[in-house]
Amino acid sequence: MPSVDSLLKISLGLILFTIISTALVYAETISVNVEGTPFDFEYTATGLTIIHVEPDSGFGSLLFTVDVTDSDATLNLVLERSFLDSTFEGSDDPFIIINQFGEDLIFTETTTSQSRTLNIELPLGTVEVDVIGTSFNNSVEEPPVEEPSVEEPPVEETPVEKTPVEETPVEKTPVEETPVDDTPKTQCGPGTILKDGACVLDERCGPGTILKDGACVLDSPTKPSSSSVKGLGKDMVMGFAVAFISAGIIGVILGIVSKASKSS
Repeated sequence: MPSVDSLLKISLGLILFTIISTALVYAETISVNVEGTPFDFEYTATGLTIIHVEPDSGFGSLLFTVDVTDSDATLNLVLERSFLDSTFEGSDDPFIIINQFGEDLIFTETTTSQSRTLNIELPLGTVEVDVIGTSFNNSVEEPPVEEPSVEEPPVEETPVEKTPVEETPVEKTPVEETPVDDTPKTQCGPGTILKDGACVLDERCGPGTILKDGACVLDSPTKPSSSSVKGLGKDMVMGFAVAFISAGIIGVILGIVSKASKSS
């Protein structure tokens, strides 16, 4: 008969073999493509089969289409933070996990600095599982390494000497101004004339006299011209003719009047 120690060792060996075989059978990897970038994540399915996985980058979620065959089915997901994470204001925020009816599913979570592991319970009748986070490709940023700054020696600038430019003075031609005679003009009153810049009495000749040899003498009467005499004689003849004709006409009228009175 085997001893108790032998039986104990056999039992522990069987348990360890079962655990290892279970992990080898159910631990699998799924690859998804998020906006042209492929990602791989591990999962373990118990009592179910994953038919399809569809990532939604707009909501930061993974939609699983499943076929549940066991009442105690579970889905274990290992999500790297560089693949899918759920945070709020720099801190971890719980994932939202719902079925096709929008009902919350029961799950537990284990977190590390690099990944978040979700163990989800799936009841019979579940065909869709939506795991909602906040963003894809939310990698953990390592603090930047500050490189020592190297101070460069200051560069001395050589001053540039500027040669002064001599300006040639421009000679201006003086403009000759015409002097303006500001001497006031003297205006003499009536009976005076301007002479040598002063008003003196007008000693020129009066009416009926003329200046001759520096002295005023009587002006000789002018003789009527022959044309004016001829004109005067013609006017007298015409006057006499008109008067004679008028007198004849008047006499004829008076004679006619006289004969008429005698006849009556």
